[in-house]
Amino acid sequence: SWLLVTAMLAPIRSVSWAMEALAGGDLATRIDVFDSTELGQLQRGFNDMAEMVSERQRLRELFVLHVGGQVARAAELQEPRLGGDTTAVAVLFVDLVGSTTLAATSPASEVVAVLNDFFEVVVEEVEAGGGFIDQFQGDAALAVFGAPAPLADPATAALSAARRLADALDDRVPGLRAGLGVSYGEVVAGYVGSARRYAYTVIGDAVNEAARLCELAKAHPARVLGSGAALDAATDAEAGRWTTGDRVALRGRTRTTTTAWPAGRQGRPEAGPTSSE
Repeated sequence: SWLLVTAMLAPIRSVSWAMEALAGGDLATRIDVFDSTELGQLQRGFNDMAEMVSERQRLRELFVLHVGGQVARAAELQEPRLGGDTTAVAVLFVDLVGSTTLAATSPASEVVAVLNDFFEVVVEEVEAGGGFIDQFQGDAALAVFGAPAPLADPATAALSAARRLADALDDRVPGLRAGLGVSYGEVVAGYVGSARRYAYTVIGDAVNEAARLCELAKAHPARVLGSGAALDAATDAEAGRWTTGDRVALRGRTRTTTTAWPAGRQGRPEAGPTSSE
């Protein structure tokens, strides 16, 4: 009787132990199937379930890589829908200087490797500050602070991230130069596209202002320019780290923008091509 009970309990215990391992995060857990009885079918059923869980996790990781962690979490909490909501965010736009010349004079594989090194630093610093990479646009990136995940102080987070990012690019990819622009204001944040294919993004004047400041920053010694609106919305401690300049008329905007740059930052001296198209 003892041998019979032990033989019956062994496959059940194997499933129990395997379930604990799977729940603990070991997605590679599988069970050796003892026989073709009902107990063996139980073991095979567990293995099939573990395969499904592992595949679901793999797809989720791919989803996060393509849309970003913040969008993935928002989609899990609420079913995505076309359209968006008005919200105040900070926008950081970063763009390489001289990328057209780089593409024309270097092999494509080398250009891709350079861009990947560049974007690795950008993503790291933006995410460290609580931001979200909304788009990669060729040799540029658009980052948003305050959507889809809310931030208590998006302006301060974006300005601080811009300062750190500029220094990190100088240190970690010294062969490249980039302009950075930071703005703050109301945008429409949500899903744009069609019912068959859509993507999360932000649309509004703050996005345009950040892009134009980025263009202007390429020729500025600091390589980083923030808007007066971003400084006004930031904490006094962060605003105190920036030097306020003149009001300028940015291309495509009817209102002028007060410019500012990190105090004491001189950037890299001019060398080589100074514009990208």
